[in-house]
Amino acid sequence: MKKFIKTLRNIWSIEELRNKITFTLLLIFIYIVGTHIILPGINPNELAKLAEGNSKTSGGLLGLLDTFVGGSFNRASIFALGIMPYISASIFMQLMTILVPQIAKIQKEGESGRKKINQWTRYLTVGVTAFQAIAYIGFLTTTYKGALIPEYSNYFWVSTVVILTVGTLFVMWLGEKITDKGLGNGTSIIIMIGILGRLPQAIAQEWAARTTRGAGGLLIMLIEIVFLIAVIMGLIMLIQGTRRVPVNYAKQIVGNRQFGGARNFLPLKVNASGVMPIIFAQAILFLIAFITGLGQTTQASFLNDHTNVWYMLIYSVAVIAFTFLYTALIFNPKQMADELKRNNGFIPGVKPGQPTADYIGTIMDRITLPGAVLLAFVGILPGLCQLAFVGMTQNFSTFFGGTSLLIMVGVILDTLQQIETQLLMRQYDGLMSSGRIQGRQAATTI
Repeated sequence: MKKFIKTLRNIWSIEELRNKITFTLLLIFIYIVGTHIILPGINPNELAKLAEGNSKTSGGLLGLLDTFVGGSFNRASIFALGIMPYISASIFMQLMTILVPQIAKIQKEGESGRKKINQWTRYLTVGVTAFQAIAYIGFLTTTYKGALIPEYSNYFWVSTVVILTVGTLFVMWLGEKITDKGLGNGTSIIIMIGILGRLPQAIAQEWAARTTRGAGGLLIMLIEIVFLIAVIMGLIMLIQGTRRVPVNYAKQIVGNRQFGGARNFLPLKVNASGVMPIIFAQAILFLIAFITGLGQTTQASFLNDHTNVWYMLIYSVAVIAFTFLYTALIFNPKQMADELKRNNGFIPGVKPGQPTADYIGTIMDRITLPGAVLLAFVGILPGLCQLAFVGMTQNFSTFFGGTSLLIMVGVILDTLQQIETQLLMRQYDGLMSSGRIQGRQAATTI
């Protein structure tokens, strides 16, 4: 405890770090306030009544989106779409840099190329947000029709599209400012705050459900908390897990000085694709159910039921498939081998060039399989927990795995790593006495 208090004092004594933390908390507060401002033309009292009995955003892609924006989607706030249109545009541009050689060439131009791609991403965000805003208005007019104010109906469509678009752009600006002047990746922090915003409500609902049942409800709640901590510890190992490939660098003598000759390691992530396979798998299953209408039939209702065995099986296969697909898109062994060769580095016992690329690709394929299986297991954990702990509420179960837990743990690790780096730069002790905190290798903007 004494060391923890000393670490907090060290953090607060660094003026730059103190300013970063204060600035980040201020922008987070602004975002939280915005999530509770209701769109014009909607009666908040009627909206609250309808929202209590609404189940359309409890699962599927809509439930995932509502989780990311901290309940703003179901609350019909000015930040109802949150940062997700920007995330979609960023993912699209990231894929384009891989698939389109012209865009990849621009990305390699350095700072100017990065700024140009970021500007394209912002323009694309406006289009994506406007499209999603129109779809969201359709959702409001069908699900929350009773909460709409009739006198405002002539202006509702135009004002809502404009406000939601501006709201998303403002949230995007907040994320960029947190990244530039705050602490951590702003986009990731905003998503994490949205997820954490639902945690107190989920715990309260679970507590109410357990206490009303009686007969050991408190003990079951404690067991669930202990199991949640164990899952978080395992997820940290999955996120930080790497296979270290030894790399040697050839010696070079220039004048009287010797360069190179060092031995290093090439860290290959067990989970290089991050949270993207889970998001893709959830989106695909929801779209199949939505487009075909199978989710409305008794025979295929499992597409919207994450406790169903068939859902878990199909979902796991989809996650494993998307893990290999996305890893193949973002991981380039040939480029890595060329960079090693350019820097006079080589893997012992492996020839430079194509043999090195094949060797790295083979290792990556081998470690991706267990990583994909573990990621699929994390994805179906909420359903397994609901089956194991009878009576667990669905909102609380989402924090035992899936996208929510992956994002929370990953963002917290990244933020703690930045704090520890600031401490070590000024010759303070790190946050952990047992070793350095490792963040994620950013494969996505999430």
